[in-house]
Amino acid sequence: MSEAAYGRILGGDESTIREAYAKWADQPVDQVFPREDDWIAPPAQTTLARPFQVTGPGTFFGKAQRTLVFEPSADPGWWFDRQDLETQMPIRVSVGSVWTTVRNIVLASGSPHNYMRMVEHIIALKVGMRLDNVLVRMNSGDPPLFDRGSIDLVEGVENAGIVPLQTRARWVTVKEPVTLGGDYGSFLTLLPAENGNRELFIDCAVDFPNAIGRQRIQFTVGPGSFRHGALARTNTSIWTVLYCITVGKLFADTRNLGYTLRNILIAGPRRYLNRPKLLHNGKSLEAAWHRAALDLLAAVALIDVGHFAGTIRSYKAGHTLDVKMIRRLYRRELLQEVMW
Repeated sequence: MSEAAYGRILGGDESTIREAYAKWADQPVDQVFPREDDWIAPPAQTTLARPFQVTGPGTFFGKAQRTLVFEPSADPGWWFDRQDLETQMPIRVSVGSVWTTVRNIVLASGSPHNYMRMVEHIIALKVGMRLDNVLVRMNSGDPPLFDRGSIDLVEGVENAGIVPLQTRARWVTVKEPVTLGGDYGSFLTLLPAENGNRELFIDCAVDFPNAIGRQRIQFTVGPGSFRHGALARTNTSIWTVLYCITVGKLFADTRNLGYTLRNILIAGPRRYLNRPKLLHNGKSLEAAWHRAALDLLAAVALIDVGHFAGTIRSYKAGHTLDVKMIRRLYRRELLQEVMW
């Protein structure tokens, strides 16, 4: 594998990255989602035409109902405003607000009580639906969990409508090809946009030692591809489920989880324990779509200086590697504006 394939290495062992790249290149593509030739990214920044709200059981406190209220905003970026913490300021959706990436992305600002957990399934809409400026109000740091991935949020945006603002939209890309290697032979590669192209192309592969197995998808980000992928639920293993219903009962984080057989995908060693979604040619690609459309695009949403354009290759990666990559783009000043 030539060095040009992964460009400049921002972290990780080069020999391990080279070996992982060979495995990635050898993995067949299961699905290429059709490109939306009739959709063009709007030249102006956007916001919601009107507010909407969604309610569901809490992710980490499943017996409680949680509500998110999405409102139009002229202020740049996405914000979370905890209504139960009147003395705290809204939390900006930015890589600078990331508190932790253990199990999920948690954003925080000011007081340690002013946080929002598992934001990835929410903020992915910023990239997937090209929605620039939004204020999300809530009365808890525990978001609702839905049986259909993030489709409830997608439908909320569709019903509310998206309108342009007076401010011109901005796109950024990397100055050169860069790669970050992670644990277990994982990597992320970002390639620059070419000739002023404002599209974002995703090549995402996962490889699990259970029923999920090897999955690889490719798509250009747009409302259609994002809507398709937003149906995908979080996946977990049967061993994690067994832990949660036994030893996990001793700990608040797992004792009160709102996970059910409907809102997560459970993979056993050789088969799924519940019905998987997003079948393509008889094979479920739900895990790959969840990883790409919700988890990866959420990390891209943490770029607060503009929409990212170019190509992203993701192999066996997760939240920690995603956020580490975005941080290094900022700290090493590797982002530049796409001129068009």
